Amino acid sequence: MVREFREKPYMHDLNAAILLAAQLIYTGDADLLEIIGLSIGVSLTAVLASCVIGMLLGAAIAVLKFRGRGAVTILLNSLMGLPPVVVGLGVYLLLSRAGPLGVFGLLYTPTAMIIAQTILVMPIVAALTRQVVEDFYAEYDEQLRSLGVRGRRLVTTLLWDARYSLITVALAGFGRAIAEVGAVMIVGGNIDHLTRVMTTAIALETSKGNLALALALGIILVGVSLLVNGAVASLGRRFGRSRYD
Repeated sequence: MVREFREKPYMHDLNAAILLAAQLIYTGDADLLEIIGLSIGVSLTAVLASCVIGMLLGAAIAVLKFRGRGAVTILLNSLMGLPPVVVGLGVYLLLSRAGPLGVFGLLYTPTAMIIAQTILVMPIVAALTRQVVEDFYAEYDEQLRSLGVRGRRLVTTLLWDARYSLITVALAGFGRAIAEVGAVMIVGGNIDHLTRVMTTAIALETSKGNLALALALGIILVGVSLLVNGAVASLGRRFGRSRYD
């Protein structure tokens, strides 16, 4: 009886929170939309920067021959598992008032969050791009040699030929960025109406007992993750088949 009495209020509150979360999503609550918009904006910007840097770097490592290439590849693969809190700490030290970039006042701004996410996502994009471009290079090596394609032109040509496969790389990077919490919490500060994104808001609202907003954000975040993963799988099957058919 004691157990039953204790569970009923909890279940009642949970049901109410779920209903309120659904209402927040259905009505397009202003705070909810603001947090979602900032999350997507920060993550898209970070992924764009990561793709510009990471795809060029990955393609260069895949096709260019230089001393230490194997070590660079191992290092790049290792950086895919960078702990987010360590990245957040490093960016914090760089952007703090005592840091070398403190004069720009970027700490606790969306820009700081973009920098942290870019550092986290770039190795993933670069490592996956290296693998994709390396596969294309092995397939078209003789044809490219006969056409005299070398150096920078070789890198850009392979990136263009692999563009559809690289879409899945970009989507994978976005999925990693949108789910990040540790680094953006440290450098963004989770400031309301300024640096509060979905992951940090979920952590905060859960600790405050505001389960409705946390659940609404969680539902949206899971939905975004499912869409991204579904797109990656669909594109992978589609372009994988078209390449070898």
